[in-house]
Amino acid sequence: MSSTTVLLVHGIRTSSSMWTRVQADLDAAGMPSIAVDLPGHGRRMDEEFTLAAADETLERAAAQAPASVVAVGLSLGGYLTLRWAARTDARVAGVLAASCAVRPRGLPLAAYVAIAGLIHRLPDRGRGLHDLTTYAILGGVAAREVSAGGVALDAMVPTLQAMGEVDPIADLARLEVPVWLVNGAWDHFRLEESRFARAAYCSRRIRIRGAGHVLTADRPHELARLVRTLVRSVA
Repeated sequence: MSSTTVLLVHGIRTSSSMWTRVQADLDAAGMPSIAVDLPGHGRRMDEEFTLAAADETLERAAAQAPASVVAVGLSLGGYLTLRWAARTDARVAGVLAASCAVRPRGLPLAAYVAIAGLIHRLPDRGRGLHDLTTYAILGGVAAREVSAGGVALDAMVPTLQAMGEVDPIADLARLEVPVWLVNGAWDHFRLEESRFARAAYCSRRIRIRGAGHVLTADRPHELARLVRTLVRSVA
């Protein structure tokens, strides 16, 4: 049994359930893990999303670990993991930030917020569109995983707006632990991966062939293998 605990931080609109297969692989390898639900998501869907509340979520999760933690986040979770790890006094041994190698700012972020706002005006607040696209893009198993803990339709706009305050480049520069930047080869969120890698004191850049944005869907076992490798390298 590993003494290092893996913290798993999910993406926007989904919940801790997206980590189902990754957690199963970690369990089989004897690596304890904690998959959190962010405010406004999963079991906490009635809460307001704020960056401070997200930081507190990771702080509480890390406090449950008996020793050091390796923080792993995907997409929204990746940005929040970098932000928290750069500020916390918790014993963070390493970070794996997946699918988050582009700065959330400017026109792209504004367009994303606007589109999310329009979708939220639909009679079902976008649930039908969510179900259609997740099944079409991710496939049945992964679509069920990302939706099993609930679909945070109301959290989309406030969460995206909050991301305008995040500065992952500055966060990377503050980190003094190994940071692995993992992206799918077909992920549009890797456009600045070189800049991100240069910003970190000790970074490793990994690109997963044939994978898109949601690595827990496209390559869950490969992602779990990378997490295990990082944990063992910092043990």
